Amino acid sequence: MTAVAAAVLLAVLPNTAQAEGSYPDPLPIAGQQIIHDPTVLRLKSGQYVAYSTGGVIGARLSKDLRNWTDAGNAFAQPPSWWYEYNGTGDPWAPDVSYRAGRYWLYYAVSSWGTNHSAIGVATSPSGLPGTWTDHGKVFSSETSDSWNAIDPAIVRADGRLWMSFGSYWTGIRMVELDPRTGKAIPEATVHHLATRPDAPYAVEGPYIVRHGRYFYLFASYDQCCAGVNSTYKIRVGRSTSVTGPYVDSTGKRLLEGGGDLLLAGHGRYLGTGGESIFKDKGRDVLAYHYYDADDAGTPKLGLNTLAWTINGWPRIL
Repeated sequence: MTAVAAAVLLAVLPNTAQAEGSYPDPLPIAGQQIIHDPTVLRLKSGQYVAYSTGGVIGARLSKDLRNWTDAGNAFAQPPSWWYEYNGTGDPWAPDVSYRAGRYWLYYAVSSWGTNHSAIGVATSPSGLPGTWTDHGKVFSSETSDSWNAIDPAIVRADGRLWMSFGSYWTGIRMVELDPRTGKAIPEATVHHLATRPDAPYAVEGPYIVRHGRYFYLFASYDQCCAGVNSTYKIRVGRSTSVTGPYVDSTGKRLLEGGGDLLLAGHGRYLGTGGESIFKDKGRDVLAYHYYDADDAGTPKLGLNTLAWTINGWPRIL
């Protein structure tokens, strides 16, 4: 589709969720495709880096977004404090960004089925694997809390720094960070952004971006991590305030189970989720994983251009 054709299409699209069955396939890629919970960034060097769950934060590199190579891990070995949260020092769901002359890598450490969890942060001068210095805990949760401190994502708003996070345990939350340390401010208010009306409140993996006058909250709903049986899908809502309330295109609050369906499994591309969004040469790109039904449910990298209707709602191309 040409840029002109895409613009014409977006001009006539209604202010509703992406029509079921109209989901485009991910862009074709080659090389190392296996990934889970990807976060992608175009580095100052012009290279693209993708970090993910797996290994000690698995790393991939590309020069063109199409051909990806395995680049090892962000860290050579797990920082010792990770073992407080699981016996293998296994990190989950990283988020990479650039701010104040440094690259920042947020990640979670936890164990399956518990909210005894923590989010940590590391910095790097280049953003490349093997160059990260860990700075310890940003924020944590305990079994007495009604939230789960995993799946971090960073957003800046009106000169302040925020981190959304959450998985099950009543859904998506947000805290303010100290921009100097990158860690939660003392006694930070824990804002509530999205949940489900039914236990076990299956929503996680938030990511927030600003477009125009709105902040858009993307999140993964339903079941992850079950190969071809995964039912992950991406929903979205928006707000004029970074702390909400977020609503979908019908006006239903995400705190009441709302959320426009942006992307769901289709064809061989099942369980689409674990999403993040990055800028590439002026366009927004949605990165996510899917489970390949033609390859025994192996998790792989999905990339699609994220476009916007004239009513200000995102659609994938």
